[in-house]
Amino acid sequence: MTNPLGRLTRISWKSLRIKLIAGIVLLVAPLIGLLIYSNLYAVKVVRSQVADSNKNLMSMCMDQFDRNLQNADDYLLGLIGAGPELEELDSGTDFERYSAVRRLSANVSGMLPSLQAVDGLFVYSAVRDEYIPAHSTRTTMDERQFVRDYVEETAARGQTAKELFHKRWHVRQLGNAHYLIRLMKYDRVYLGAWINIDRTDIPLEFIHIGAEGAVLFADLQGMPLSNEAFVDRTGAAVAEDLSHYYLTGSDDRFLAVGDRSSKGDFSLIAFIPEEKILEKLPQLQRLVALITLGAIALLPLGLYFLRKVLLVPLNRLLQAMKRIGEGNLETRIPRFPTSEELAVVRDTFNGMMSQIRELRISVYEEKLSKQKAELQHLQLQLNPHFFINSLNMVHVLARTKNNELAEEISLCLVHYFRYMLRSNLTFVTLGEELEHIRNYVRIQELRYSENFRCELQAPDFLMRTPIPPLLLHTFAENTVKHAITLDEPTLLAMIIDLEAGEADDEEWIRIAIQDNGPGFRQEALEEISRGNRVVDEEGEHIGIWNARRRLQLLYGQRASIRFGKTEPHGAKVEIRLPLRPAAWSEED
Repeated sequence: MTNPLGRLTRISWKSLRIKLIAGIVLLVAPLIGLLIYSNLYAVKVVRSQVADSNKNLMSMCMDQFDRNLQNADDYLLGLIGAGPELEELDSGTDFERYSAVRRLSANVSGMLPSLQAVDGLFVYSAVRDEYIPAHSTRTTMDERQFVRDYVEETAARGQTAKELFHKRWHVRQLGNAHYLIRLMKYDRVYLGAWINIDRTDIPLEFIHIGAEGAVLFADLQGMPLSNEAFVDRTGAAVAEDLSHYYLTGSDDRFLAVGDRSSKGDFSLIAFIPEEKILEKLPQLQRLVALITLGAIALLPLGLYFLRKVLLVPLNRLLQAMKRIGEGNLETRIPRFPTSEELAVVRDTFNGMMSQIRELRISVYEEKLSKQKAELQHLQLQLNPHFFINSLNMVHVLARTKNNELAEEISLCLVHYFRYMLRSNLTFVTLGEELEHIRNYVRIQELRYSENFRCELQAPDFLMRTPIPPLLLHTFAENTVKHAITLDEPTLLAMIIDLEAGEADDEEWIRIAIQDNGPGFRQEALEEISRGNRVVDEEGEHIGIWNARRRLQLLYGQRASIRFGKTEPHGAKVEIRLPLRPAAWSEED
């Protein structure tokens, strides 16, 4: 048999490498050279220069806006230290308060026109519930009420003057509008100013953003505070870090530059269309147009070349892989004239699939054998204490010559160990498992007399239902070991019924097991929920882990088991199994 890899040791004109190299040289190399030389570098330089220029302009605009905010801050601070009006507003007589209200109202109303960008000023006494506002004519009643409600809510929270001062100009939202609010506090009097961001005037004549660009405010988390329609329309991203420019946009690309405010937690960002940046490069644009036309002219030839040499052979390979992915391991790639490299791939692939098919059969058989051995090992884990205690009971009954009970317990033990040693079975019927539980319960009733009782409920039509052997026995044994005391009788209840699934043809067995013992410790429940074995001062408890592991091996993710507590005390276990597992047969 010839080695297909040996064909790669020589290079011929049929080689895929030669064909691809020739195609790249003929179609791509001239275009890449011209574009790299005349386009990319120039665009990068122009973009960087435009970004630096607009970054400086944005910083100037932001500084101007911050100066307006600082003027408002200076006015509010001056109002706090200017006179006794604020104290009289809180603690003065009615006449003094009336006079203070008039003077403060005249003060803020007279100052408002000189504070650029500010839409409103206010003074609020929390003690007197006195609100003194001044608004520009462009504000609305809803806005004024919103600001007053916010001030009253802030006063109700009782923030300190230091906290409000360090909060600076912060953003609040009313509907689709965002507002900058500044709050200061003197004793129980609150002073402040507010601005509707959507009405803020930005000197756009200094920023060349074009008709498609935009300038907007944003918070420090990258959420737009104004001009949200632009962000939704273009898909432009608002970055948190504005130390460098970046490109953004879904369909149209924009260069974004901005600056952060020194007076509040917000930023000013400009989005400049990339076509606006390149408008000063007409020669470069003409060169790019010529290159594009040349590429379009060569495109059909290039596509035909690639289709014949590469795409058609690859499509044959992909179709074969698709059929294999659907589970058809008998699929092989047919022989066809092609390049040497693809012929090697085809022959190697066909050989590999033959080997995979053989390996898959071997691995599957080995996995079944391993799972069967593990199940048998799990089912053979007997409780040595129960075995010793049972022999002691027979010994005591024999010495006391209680032959009738000795005979009964001996017969129960015979049935018990005969069932326990049936290690070659993957499933038993529910009726067989319940008969074993009754036999085990009878042994415990003889041991504990009146202190142990068990109730079993299951419909007759489920008796032939397959379940794993010793599944119910594990939890009955746990009740006997951890729940029985000499103080009060212990009751173990097992209720089994049929449960319909979400699909019409899906049915499940629901097994509810409950006792009135002390119940699971919280630490044990946490370990069980993580799938770990429970270890305490009594040693390692493997019964629950054993049951869960067997369900996983037999059912995968189709079975479930949950653990919990009952009120006032007790343990409960709920098991959910498919009505008929895939591996079940009558011979099991």
